[in-house]
Amino acid sequence: MTIPMLELRHIRKNFGALNVTDDVSLTIPRHELHAMIGPNGAGKTTLIHQISGLLSSNSGTLLLNGEDITALDLPQRARKGIVRSFQITSILPHFSTLENVALAVQARSGSSFRFFGRADREAVLNDAALAALTEVGLRDRANLRAGLLSHGEKRQLELAIALAAQPSVLLLDEPLAGTGPEESAVLTDLLRRLKGRLTIVLIEHDMEAVFSLADRISVLVYGKIIATDTPQAIRDNPEVRTAYLGEETA
Repeated sequence: MTIPMLELRHIRKNFGALNVTDDVSLTIPRHELHAMIGPNGAGKTTLIHQISGLLSSNSGTLLLNGEDITALDLPQRARKGIVRSFQITSILPHFSTLENVALAVQARSGSSFRFFGRADREAVLNDAALAALTEVGLRDRANLRAGLLSHGEKRQLELAIALAAQPSVLLLDEPLAGTGPEESAVLTDLLRRLKGRLTIVLIEHDMEAVFSLADRISVLVYGKIIATDTPQAIRDNPEVRTAYLGEETA
């Protein structure tokens, strides 16, 4: 029997009397692109926080490639291969694009260069960072200050930073948020090229992108998964249409 890359068993998170994620169980195979959709406030970002380790769960078990990592915190899970991006861009605007990625490579590799040294002066970091920038289409922006990038390019840079950490599981929280049609198309194409190379969990409100990218989709409503299936089956599911898709397309 094949061991899933990620398995959630009865995951819960509550804040006082409010259940934000409620008995969530989910199995995600290796190299699947799995999308999480649902109305605002459904608990999607909280669930990503729980998977990444940013938030601890009140109960439940999380397994990575068959290993119980429930007790591990965010840095420990990152070292195990769970890497995430955030809804809001989280780059260092006064550093160059290359330096942003090189610092991520340094964090992954435990480079010995001094904390106050320049990351782009170490060839190993520089080469790995350039490879990540090339992957996302930003090699020609390597020496540009990151704060001068367009919004879409900043999203590409965030993906380069995530890829530099060499993840086995990539958690993406609304990577298309705030992008225009052309930027969205570039990012969607990038995710399509990454698909099948690593396990991706995607939260996204752009339904066109979700249905074109996902292998399977889970629908979260009021903290509970009401359906997990292929994109076409989710599109045809009457409960999903009533709870979410119907609202989106009305």
